Amino acid sequence: MKKRIIITFLVAMIVIFLAGIGGNANSVEAKGLNFALSGNPDSLDPQKTSGTLTFQTLKSIYDTLAEPDQSGKIVPALAKKWEVSEDTLTWKFHLRKGVVFHNGDALTAQDVKATLQRIMDKATASPKAKEFGAISSIETPDDYTVVLTLKQPAAPLLASLASGWGAILPKSLIDSGHDFATSPVGTGPFKLKEWIRDSRIVLEKNNSYWMAGLPKLDTVILNIIPERAVQVQGLISGQIDVSYIVDKDDVPLLKASPDVQVKESLTSLIMVMAINCSNPVLKDLRVRQAINHAIDKQKVLNIAYGGGKPIGTFMDYGNAYYKDFTALYPFDPDKARKLLADAGVGKETVFKLVLPQNYEQHVKAGEMYQDMLEKVGMNVQIKLVDWSTWISDVYRGAKYDLTVIGHTGKLDPHGTLGRYGTAKRYVKWVNPRAAELISNAKKTSGFENRKKLYDEALEIMATEVPFMYLGSSLRRVAFRKNVVEFRMTPKLDTFDFRWTDLK
Repeated sequence: MKKRIIITFLVAMIVIFLAGIGGNANSVEAKGLNFALSGNPDSLDPQKTSGTLTFQTLKSIYDTLAEPDQSGKIVPALAKKWEVSEDTLTWKFHLRKGVVFHNGDALTAQDVKATLQRIMDKATASPKAKEFGAISSIETPDDYTVVLTLKQPAAPLLASLASGWGAILPKSLIDSGHDFATSPVGTGPFKLKEWIRDSRIVLEKNNSYWMAGLPKLDTVILNIIPERAVQVQGLISGQIDVSYIVDKDDVPLLKASPDVQVKESLTSLIMVMAINCSNPVLKDLRVRQAINHAIDKQKVLNIAYGGGKPIGTFMDYGNAYYKDFTALYPFDPDKARKLLADAGVGKETVFKLVLPQNYEQHVKAGEMYQDMLEKVGMNVQIKLVDWSTWISDVYRGAKYDLTVIGHTGKLDPHGTLGRYGTAKRYVKWVNPRAAELISNAKKTSGFENRKKLYDEALEIMATEVPFMYLGSSLRRVAFRKNVVEFRMTPKLDTFDFRWTDLK
């Protein structure tokens, strides 16, 4: 009887929730897309966040000087072209004319200069400031030309300028101290109309967008729906048009609906269980090795993430810079037990496994990790936190022992590896040689030359395991069959609604 009451209550809540979404959908213009977002952005300021949900949202609001195309190649965006000097120390960008910000300001070189200065200003405290640290001066010889002079070669700079944190803001609002965290203003295809935390983010078409004929939708509603069951029922009922993270267990139900289709692909995510190496026990390499030997990677990928490819170091499987080190720590519970015994770790030592509760797949993986680690003699306790708390306490504050997360891919390997080997990353793993290699690769040109440096750095990371490297997972995106041209940006995993339409 109790079980029946719980199920009845859940169904009732789903109906009520979806009815609310339906009401919103009916109040917008004809071409309104309802999208399921798994949680709230921590901010809408592109230069004060590392949050994936933020960049997924802001892709529709802001533009960058350059951007990746569907193959991952970096192509012109707000800058129609650029030149790099032979010594790679001078970069000249030529801006498009006729681009207008959402507040009516015309885009000029001064906006680009003010934006880059804002990112590099210590007062901004941008987590991405280091990526622009090679810039020594910014000149604007005219309204549509920006010249960057670098202190030293910086191969990843173009990728940083093409990523979400390189979003261009209007100088007038920067100067006035505008609150971009709640009221973003860019040149993007959509404007922010409304943000109700834990409910929805409503984006409306920018009729002055610089790409002719785009966007095709009038409205995009990002519905904050952490509950998997609500997303699935929304897709089937037609209240939700797109869900970008679909559990493998839900695929048969979705495919049974004549109005829903599911597409599968390998992500550029790096799925990990991060290890806080500042913890006196976890600082012992033997304990970290034991954790890696205790985990059946393919089993976790299959059950928690619906499949994928195991990895052995901190780089996504499909990346050109990836090198295979999976043979270093095969699934070997007996070896894990011996390593823990040698390190003197028993049940009396408690490890806190902090999980972001709005990511059901990470929670499921965490529960599997807990079970596997306990089978080799570790005492692991799970703590669930909301996404904002995970960002502030875990990623920024390193207040955890173990945690589960997926790192999004980057357009350049430095975006993935930068500052690892120093205490500035949340795993608090320090290795001067790895840090030196990563730093040198940033200043080196040529794929082969850089790959040699990254290969050595990745081997050190694979050996010293500041993470339990799980793999690159499969992604299943489900959408109504009347949705066409839904695109995700390669490597960055952001949503590009410019071409999306409803037929």
